[in-house]
Amino acid sequence: MTAAPAIEVRHLTKDFRVGLKGVKLRAVDDLSLSIPRGQVYGLLGPNGCGKSTTLKVVLGLVPATAGEVSILGLPSATAEARARTGFLPEAPYFHKFLSGRELVRYCAHLSGVPSDRVEAAVEEAVALVDLREAAGRLVGTYSKGMLQRIGLAQAIVHDPELVILDEPTAGVDPVGAAAIGRIIEAMRARGKTVVLCSHLLGQVEQVCDRVAIMDKGRLVLEGAVAEVLERRDRHVLTVDALTPAALAAAEAALVAHGARLSAVTHPRRSLEELFRELVTGSRDA
Repeated sequence: MTAAPAIEVRHLTKDFRVGLKGVKLRAVDDLSLSIPRGQVYGLLGPNGCGKSTTLKVVLGLVPATAGEVSILGLPSATAEARARTGFLPEAPYFHKFLSGRELVRYCAHLSGVPSDRVEAAVEEAVALVDLREAAGRLVGTYSKGMLQRIGLAQAIVHDPELVILDEPTAGVDPVGAAAIGRIIEAMRARGKTVVLCSHLLGQVEQVCDRVAIMDKGRLVLEGAVAEVLERRDRHVLTVDALTPAALAAAEAALVAHGARLSAVTHPRRSLEELFRELVTGSRDA
């Protein structure tokens, strides 16, 4: 029997009422997605496109107006589905008077880690995010990059099958962002499914297996990174022993000039280029 996807979203719509007149704002518009297990999946879009709202509905933090969402084959709002999910919000707030280790231990208890497993789980999570030396320090003394990494530790301390990260590199310098990228790759190596929202498109291109791009609440593209970045309307000719005369000649003349056509491939655009082509500039409401 085929395992259920990590996340299944079917015809999801989410409306908000805003202002004194209760004007309807459609944040997510008939969205359908299927996120496979064991991959890093990028959910992308400009500010205000609906991706954070989608994640909140998936996590059961806000109700859907219409549609269905399941996590690992379970209704997303159930306690069992939540217990198998880890989450790092875009702007997490942690108690500054706790040490990093105390924070992760506290979250381990909240997440239902058995008492006899808590200490081992805490040390494993702290080690995975490379904060063993700083785990005894107060969270209030942490840099932005360290806060994001301790946030990752609390999200994975209960060994969830699904980890959702909303802008984990926000405000983090390039060195810290690269470290978080390595942590995400390590989670994939452990068989986790990671859903990543990020504006660092270069990093998304490097670490994600598949991406979905949203704009104005709708899905505008979804697929494997290697496939969506190919320019199928263009071709690259790879030629051995190319001479200046052969370069100027048409394909039919290459053989006459002593050159051999060895490959025809499709050039790749960057994820950032594709993103700019597809979105129309959603903004925060």
